Amino acid sequence: MARRPLPRILSNGSAQLARSRELARTAADSATDVLHPLITVSRGLRRLAAAGRSRWAETPKDRRGPLLFLAASVILVVALVPYGPLLAVVTLMAAAAWQGRDRTPAAPEGPDESQIQRLQALYEALVPYFATAEDPSPLYVHGGEWEKAFPSYEFDASGRVHQLEIRYPAYFPDSEPRARARVEHLLSSKAGRGREYHFAWDEEGNAVTVTVLVPLPTDIAAQRFVTAPGETVLGFTDPFQVQRTLPLTHGEEPRDVPPVVWRTGARSTEPHLLAVGHPGSGTSTLLRSIALQTLPHGDILVVDGGGTGEYACLTGRDGVLGVEVGLSGAVAALEWAAHETERRLIAMNHARQAGDPAPADTRRPLWILLDRPTAFSHLAATDGRPDPQALLQVPLRHGRAAQVTVVVAEQFDSLDALTDPVRQHTRARVVLGAAPLDLLESVLGSRPHTTPVDHVPPGRGYARLGTGPVHRLQVPATPDPYDDATSEAHRQAVLELLPPRSTPADGEHLPVPAEAAAAEARSDGGTAVTLTKAVPQAQSAPADALPPADVPSDAVPADAAPRTG
Repeated sequence: MARRPLPRILSNGSAQLARSRELARTAADSATDVLHPLITVSRGLRRLAAAGRSRWAETPKDRRGPLLFLAASVILVVALVPYGPLLAVVTLMAAAAWQGRDRTPAAPEGPDESQIQRLQALYEALVPYFATAEDPSPLYVHGGEWEKAFPSYEFDASGRVHQLEIRYPAYFPDSEPRARARVEHLLSSKAGRGREYHFAWDEEGNAVTVTVLVPLPTDIAAQRFVTAPGETVLGFTDPFQVQRTLPLTHGEEPRDVPPVVWRTGARSTEPHLLAVGHPGSGTSTLLRSIALQTLPHGDILVVDGGGTGEYACLTGRDGVLGVEVGLSGAVAALEWAAHETERRLIAMNHARQAGDPAPADTRRPLWILLDRPTAFSHLAATDGRPDPQALLQVPLRHGRAAQVTVVVAEQFDSLDALTDPVRQHTRARVVLGAAPLDLLESVLGSRPHTTPVDHVPPGRGYARLGTGPVHRLQVPATPDPYDDATSEAHRQAVLELLPPRSTPADGEHLPVPAEAAAAEARSDGGTAVTLTKAVPQAQSAPADALPPADVPSDAVPADAAPRTG
């Protein structure tokens, strides 16, 4: 029995539906144009009938009889007059057409007086930047016409510029960042302070389009994002900068938002990240967000140089190798990370030489999260010890091949204390908080196409992955769940993402602080738990005693792990 072919509507349904929808829309528009007089008259008759009913309802009952007699007399006279009914119908249709006309006030075709003054002020302010004495036919001149320089413009409800296209002479050096920055600073000041503007420069057309950006959403809480292994969501940005959206499940209603996705692994071009910001800008929030996203697929090691207990919620969790807050523990943990990186490289090299796949313990990602490592550098210099940042050289240089990723968070005032390997190998950059353009350019390597503002919410900043474009960034709200200032919704969102606690090999237990126990009891339905502290045997060799590359794999203990302090 021959199989019948599928109908064309099923094989090419999308194109057929789109064509049908377009035909229906065209037919509806044509019908509206043809039936417009009938629609107007019908609307007028409905309004006249409504006016008659309201007038009849307002008439007192003792006067309704004479009113009906008067109306009947008029109808009788009209019926007896030659051509009276025809004239009555024509009069009624004319009145209905007049009452049914569109009374919506027409929008003004051009700008009003206040908007004209704003555009003229912008034009006069741009004259020193776009005008030169040698130009025989200048586009910008004092007292000139702004209509030629601003071909399109839009205003918001408050009367300020929302979008503006600006034409400039061909001799303006639009390829120089400094020249662009001067014009952008002027436009952001004259068009209205306190807003963020996006500048789209068209060098071929000698035009720049200024657009006011809407604020990025700050209500996105920590959650499981729909990403592949090796992809980490740093935050969310503007829809016109990325070609991907992620569905959000946490909140009152689902929605899709454009993310900034950082890809790590053996094929990553930016395997390590550096986050910089002022105190309270959200760098610790970013590290917690990264930790919660990577724990389902890898192991993490946290080194907290600030010593504020921002990562106490990670202590003893499955996949957390250690949370170090002291100098000795940080040095031991980083020594172990360097040895573990070399051990992975040696094991993978032996497997390749034997023609075997890489061992399973070398394919599981290892993340090293360091918050303010320069604080340990200062303590080490005081005690006469080597800088712990020197132990990051091996993970930074060979981490991509060994599935080891390093994330460093530091403050602006301590950037000079970062070592050269940290600066050179952290090509993915994030800047959080308010910062001037010069500082943004020094950290990101390029100026953003938007104007920074003076006051921003926590977790707000810019991100640049390698040599890519600079994106606006808003980090998901991932606060410390043990902080009293954390809202209950955000606390529960973070606690739901934390993996269960694991019992260490030595069975050592530490009492939980009162605040942590109360928060954990609320999350676990009132059942109090105790924090566990794992203290495996760690390497105690100095930083300069790392084994060479040709040392066999059994020279470095595979089970060595950092302590938790």
